[in-house]
Amino acid sequence: MVGPGVLIVLLFAAATALAWRHLAAEVPPSQWLEALVAPNIANPKQMLLHYSAFPRMAVALLSGAALGLAGAVCQQVLRNPLAEPTTLGVSMGASLTVVAASLWAPWLFAFGREWVAMLGGFAAAMCVFGLAWGRGLSPLTLVLAGLIVSLYCGAVTSALALLNHDYLYGLYIWGAGFLNQYDWSTAAFLAPRLLVALALIVLMVRPLTVLGLDDETGRNLGLGLTGARTFTLVVAFALSASVVSVLGVLGFVGLAAPALVMLAGARRFVDRLIWAPLCGAGLLLLTDQLVQLIPSGYREMPTGAATALLGAPLLLVLLPRLRSAIPLGRGRGSVEPRSRHPLLLIVAGLVVLAFVTWMALAVGVDRDGWHLDGLAGIQEFLPWRWPRTAAALAAGAMLGIAGTLLQRMTGNPMAAPEVMGISSGAAMGAILLLFIVQAPSRTSQIAAGGIGALAVLAAILVLSRRSAYSPDRLLLAGVATSAGLGAIVAAAMASGDPRMATVLTWLAGSTYQVGGAEAGVVCAIAAALLAATVPLVRWLDILPLGAPVASSVGLNVATARFAIMLITAFLTAAATLVIGPLSFAGLMAPHMARMMGAQQARHHLALACVIGAVLMTLADWGGRVIIFPFQMPAGLLATMIGGPYLMWLLHRAR
Repeated sequence: MVGPGVLIVLLFAAATALAWRHLAAEVPPSQWLEALVAPNIANPKQMLLHYSAFPRMAVALLSGAALGLAGAVCQQVLRNPLAEPTTLGVSMGASLTVVAASLWAPWLFAFGREWVAMLGGFAAAMCVFGLAWGRGLSPLTLVLAGLIVSLYCGAVTSALALLNHDYLYGLYIWGAGFLNQYDWSTAAFLAPRLLVALALIVLMVRPLTVLGLDDETGRNLGLGLTGARTFTLVVAFALSASVVSVLGVLGFVGLAAPALVMLAGARRFVDRLIWAPLCGAGLLLLTDQLVQLIPSGYREMPTGAATALLGAPLLLVLLPRLRSAIPLGRGRGSVEPRSRHPLLLIVAGLVVLAFVTWMALAVGVDRDGWHLDGLAGIQEFLPWRWPRTAAALAAGAMLGIAGTLLQRMTGNPMAAPEVMGISSGAAMGAILLLFIVQAPSRTSQIAAGGIGALAVLAAILVLSRRSAYSPDRLLLAGVATSAGLGAIVAAAMASGDPRMATVLTWLAGSTYQVGGAEAGVVCAIAAALLAATVPLVRWLDILPLGAPVASSVGLNVATARFAIMLITAFLTAAATLVIGPLSFAGLMAPHMARMMGAQQARHHLALACVIGAVLMTLADWGGRVIIFPFQMPAGLLATMIGGPYLMWLLHRAR
């Protein structure tokens, strides 16, 4: 096993070699010290090194160390290898605040964009704390709340960007994570914050070590769990918000650095506290130097996107060696409600679905205002309305089922179809086709998306086979894949290519281009895949009890997980290929069904299917009429409608 020290040396050796190459191409090594300390103003290249190259290297080191430290703390406190400030809402909250201020309160930037972004990051973090407070800030609830807040902030940001694309294009560049510097101000901003955060965390080493154990042990040792978690997470959030405020989103560093040093042998928290910041600094510096090797062309590739592209494959390759990952915290939780009459809930849901479907076909708006169409009016507009309505209904049902399968298989309510990376794979396939083929047909786009989705599925299943498709490894593999593919999408968005506006609309979950033939196909696929889930009901009742119990009753856990993963992948891919990678229905529908009292697998599946269909049908109709004559993609509106309700349900479940 490569020790963490060797890993750090290799990272810094590679980064130093590349930095030497870049600097020597501009200024002889004998002049580097002069360029750093007192550059000759008559020498433009020395001035360039002093005000651009050296500050950029310093910022890469400081921000990488800060994100690595924040990620290590979050993973220790939450006992979850998927936890980092980005997954807890800080980054997306900061991004949303910058977008909103750019549109409606540009005068706030007089105080500095970093303060505006930090305000949003802290607001999102406080929202996460508020949602999880009722359960004593238990690890699982806190991560789940962060995921919900992140998705909601991301949906609102995307909606604003779609409606104001020309005004907000520059924010794509900021959000992609460019490290270009023009002075030392950013380094001076980050350095004291990193030192203060490090000092505070060092003072909390002993409580943090106890937090890595189960909650009962911590209470027996007299540790105030809520207070300790609150303090350390606030420090991590503040540190991450500082980085996001000045550099944008540098995805994956906070997730990859602690995982890599753990895989290299840093098992104790004290060891990870030392090595994770160094690994983050080396990883980001190396990535930034590699980015500078790429010909810039129209625009330089953002370092944030490249970091994810470099870190995701590393983590995926080393994933089979992750033997003793920080266990997923269960917390104290609460007793989930159990309905005495779940069948009545399902029937009521079907009635609501029928009403919403009729409303989507009969109720519309035009320049004269709202109107309710009779049978003749419905028939007149049916060729345009029914394909969108049918596609949205089928996609919502499939995502609801897919989310239920994942959550019951993993026993983790933060699992959702997009976590597997299948939606990102489909999006990547469609984007690559757009750049390879001029004016591709809708059929070719669907085919390219299908190839991308299946490629991601195959990669995740192969990487997880050695661990018998263990839930935590499946989730970690999915997050890594999504981060890597999402980085490519972010880089493409920041490129300025006009074709990306169409891709952005599709990514947001639009049914604009769905025709009758496609709607019929997706409905047929949905019916076949939903029928295929019926034989899985018994497995889904047993798997949440844990692998030992499942094996003791004769269930082949690896086979069951493989079958569930396969069906989940096809459900997600089928929905994604027609109406884009919707990012919330698969998480929201299973939660709503469970919190309404559907606890047994067959009831949970049926009710989640109906809720997903209702949600997406309502969202598609609302997207057509709410801001007429403009339209909002169904995926975004579903998130904006269901997000607050899901937050309320999470807060209520004490």
